[in-house]
This record gives sequence, structure tokens and C-alpha cells, in this order.
Amino acid sequence: SLLVNAAGQPRKEKVKLPSSLQGRKPNSIPNKKVEDPVAGNVNTSSLATTRQHRSGFHLIPPRVILGVLKEGCTYAATVILKNVGVNFSRFRVKQPPLHTGLRVMYTPGPVAAGLQVELEIEIFAMVTGGEDAGGLEEVSHDIEILTETETLLLPVRANILC
Repeated sequence: SLLVNAAGQPRKEKVKLPSSLQGRKPNSIPNKKVEDPVAGNVNTSSLATTRQHRSGFHLIPPRVILGVLKEGCTYAATVILKNVGVNFSRFRVKQPPLHTGLRVMYTPGPVAAGLQVELEIEIFAMVTGGEDAGGLEEVSHDIEILTETETLLLPVRANILC
């Protein structure tokens, strides 16, 4: 029960459920979608009673932490964008500003149900601040991935060694 703790005593505060159990994904903003009458919808008996969204993407891994990088070098990491819905779906990536040194390379186009696309996250490690920050400068940016149903945020973090 959520009313008592492991020792059997009443809880002092409420239990916060993870977002995965609440039915929403972390780091995503739902879009107001108008149903497209020409989209290839699947209507089978196994899906007739579900009330969940039958479309969407998952990011694997959900965040990119690059660690300590040497200034002047280029680094890359691969993120998988998987279509976990039952219909084909489209997406596009809003490229980060140039001053972050980040760039996302991918192949545009529709992604069939169950398939995935690789996103190549590339960073050119450069120091933008003029003052000395103790030898390290932090780069932190959320890459926006716009899908038909939601906007996914991919956090990218790195420390650049000056």
C-alpha cells in the first residue's frame, strides 16, 4: 500500500510516482495534434480497447553526458530514436545554436512502426567565455526533436577543459 512505509507505519508525505507509471514520458512536451484523415492508421481488434497513445518515439539513451572534453577537438555520440507506435511517423530536429558547438546529423524521412533512426550528436569543444572558470567550462543544451505528437528534449552535457 502507498499509505504505509516498509516498516508498516503511516507515511508522512505522499509517494511520488515516476513519470513512466503516470503515463507520460520525461523530457517531452505534448503537441496539440489534429487527426490527419489520410495518415495510415491501424485499426485491429487488439488496439480497439486501448486508450493509450499509439504513436511516439523513445530516445535511447534519454540524455547525452560527454564528460570532460579537450578544447579544439571534435567529439561525437550516437542516439537512437525509436518509433514505438503502430503507425509510421515523421520527425525533425531543431539544430542547436552555433555558439554551443553542437550539431545533429540524421537522415530525414518517415520512420516505420518498430524501426529506429540514428542521430549523430557532434560537438566541437570550444570555450566561449572570456573569463577563466577554473579550467573548465560547462556546455549544457537541450536539443529539440519535433515529432507529430510531441516535442522531445534531449539534454546534452559536457565540460570543456580550457
